[in-house]
Amino acid sequence: MNIYPFDERVVIEIKEQEEKKVGGIILPESAKEKPQLGVVSAVGTGEEIKKMVKKGDKVIFNKFSGTEFSYGGDEFIVLDKDDVLAKVEE
Repeated sequence: MNIYPFDERVVIEIKEQEEKKVGGIILPESAKEKPQLGVVSAVGTGEEIKKMVKKGDKVIFNKFSGTEFSYGGDEFIVLDKDDVLAKVEE
């Protein structure tokens, strides 16, 4: 997929967090928290966002921000640079 975000925006592939079952209770989709971790798929043309992240970085982002979309069975979100909170290194 080729997607090119404008200005100070970034496209993140949303990574679903592993489901943990405690005591055999399974939560419905509506009760689960929104994921806040993803992998950078594309970086915009802005100078600040280019300094912050690059393609392939794992990042943490604001829970209720950005514009979500699906492509090829994967979930993505387009975020403004202010909604990217931190970079995760393992």
